[in-house]
Amino acid sequence: MPATRTNLDRTPEAAQPSLPLVEDAQRVAPHDARRLSKLFFERLSVLEEGTAEYQYARNTLIEMNLSLVRYVARRFRSRGQEMEDVVQVGTIGLIKAIDRFDVWMENEFTTFSIPYITGEIKRFFRDTTWSVHVPRRLQELRADLARAREELEGRGIAEPSVADLASHLELREDEVIEGLVACNGYDADSLDRPIEAGGGKRQAGLVADLIGNEDPALALAEDLQALKPHLAQLDERERTLIQLRFGAEMTQSEIGVELGMSQMHVSRLLSRAYATLREALLAEA
Repeated sequence: MPATRTNLDRTPEAAQPSLPLVEDAQRVAPHDARRLSKLFFERLSVLEEGTAEYQYARNTLIEMNLSLVRYVARRFRSRGQEMEDVVQVGTIGLIKAIDRFDVWMENEFTTFSIPYITGEIKRFFRDTTWSVHVPRRLQELRADLARAREELEGRGIAEPSVADLASHLELREDEVIEGLVACNGYDADSLDRPIEAGGGKRQAGLVADLIGNEDPALALAEDLQALKPHLAQLDERERTLIQLRFGAEMTQSEIGVELGMSQMHVSRLLSRAYATLREALLAEA
């Protein structure tokens, strides 16, 4: 059976001088994918973003490592979602891992990427299963309450009371009540439901009309405010690199020319600065 190309934008002709041509990256065996991924990551770290060879290297890395996404997605088969949707969501995590992986840190990409893929899939289930965000403790309590209700009904208690549930789960009644209230966040009413006025005689609009729009600049302002004290902890060279990369929107190659460094050295310094900022932000979460 002849190898077939995928629909990702590759332009391998431009990449052939320095990278091997992978005709069908999704069919590469896992052990070959690990070996080739290291080669492609090393080349990707020195390529100019936006070039044909950069796109070829990045897209090939995505396709060669889709088996990791399928491996993680299989863990969620019992969740009731279409596996194709779960794989698509996991692929977002894979892409994030590829964009953030530093081959010079000597980490295995498999070890590095699986938490990103798993996290993206878990976030998908969290955001699509619950209508509103509730603490994980209450999400778990909801499952415990559902099981307790089934067990009590199996014992002949048709409508278990709060006291029955509390006794069965060895919880306080106020904890059970809190869990029952949290269950209301599992399902949502339609935003297109009409609002009735005048005793139900006429329609006064839709529920969606009552919801304001979120200003996207607000989240950006919050992120910048959160980063500000941590940026101050970086050394002067790291702050300069961050300012040139995101303030002046210069490429790594342009920064290298500006500061008299190789693009590879710029990439390493930026990766180290990103890791420092990420760790500082996660420590606050």
